[in-house]
Amino acid sequence: MPDSLPNSTPTLDPTKFRDPDVTAKGETRASVALTRLSTLWINTGTLCNLTCVGCYIESSPTNDRLSYITEPEVRAYLDEIAAGDWPTEEIGFTGGEPFMNPHFMDILESTLARGFRALVLTNAMKPMHHKRAGLLALKEKYGDRLALRVSIDHHSREHHEELRGPNSWQPMIDGVTWLAANGFNLAIAGRTLWGEDETDERHAYADLLDRLGVDIDTDDPLALVLFPEMDELADVPEITTACWDILGVHPDHMMCATSRMVVKRKGAEAPVVVACTLLPYDTQFDMGETLAEASGAVKLNHPHCAKFCVLGGGSCSVAE
Repeated sequence: MPDSLPNSTPTLDPTKFRDPDVTAKGETRASVALTRLSTLWINTGTLCNLTCVGCYIESSPTNDRLSYITEPEVRAYLDEIAAGDWPTEEIGFTGGEPFMNPHFMDILESTLARGFRALVLTNAMKPMHHKRAGLLALKEKYGDRLALRVSIDHHSREHHEELRGPNSWQPMIDGVTWLAANGFNLAIAGRTLWGEDETDERHAYADLLDRLGVDIDTDDPLALVLFPEMDELADVPEITTACWDILGVHPDHMMCATSRMVVKRKGAEAPVVVACTLLPYDTQFDMGETLAEASGAVKLNHPHCAKFCVLGGGSCSVAE
């Protein structure tokens, strides 16, 4: 397995992303206001059964920087949404691997029982396989409000295992085919670092899924999400207030305009709300312990803000 991502790019200028208010050139840094909280993300913990090359959160079997969140801790945020009449439609779960969290099935039950959609990002491997009976029971009770998005980093076994490690392909395929055969609301997430034409890449995923008997419309960007790559050491432009008009992009379309994420850091007394799924460790993006405290604007003072969201058009949710 390679030690780093292919297609290396120039190193980030160290004068960039230093000041939350102004760029290295002295221009006013762009910020994004929360227009509505459509999606609340919950990080279930950073422990994972895999150690993937280029994992933005550095999940692994030993990384416990984000601890397992519990059902009462999640329930407190669901209570706040109800009490504050927040317009939240979807609760997203990411890790690590969510199914490794021993509280996760209870968390899912609580979320779905409140009437939310639950979106689970998973590698569909052994931890999920152990929860098949529970997943079938939830699907029977809540139907398509339970959705799972499975990471297939590439449509070929070779490149998928280049990032996820030897013998990671077939257990994932087994998980995907089981989910499809049992009628789960299923989507796929892929990566784009090999520089393929997007149309060709979508067609290749379609061929793979057709061979597996999995019915997914790979032309639908929500059914097959192709994420732009992230490398916080790569050189990217800073986003200024003038960039919105120059790029023809509206701040309301950014992920942090409609979502927040809850994380529980190792050793912390309580979870905290952060600006988005991509920035779990950078404390400048901590926004408080409650959703009300986290309702302020987010200053785009990180390379991920520029490359993934503004320039890459990336979003983790289906409710954006």
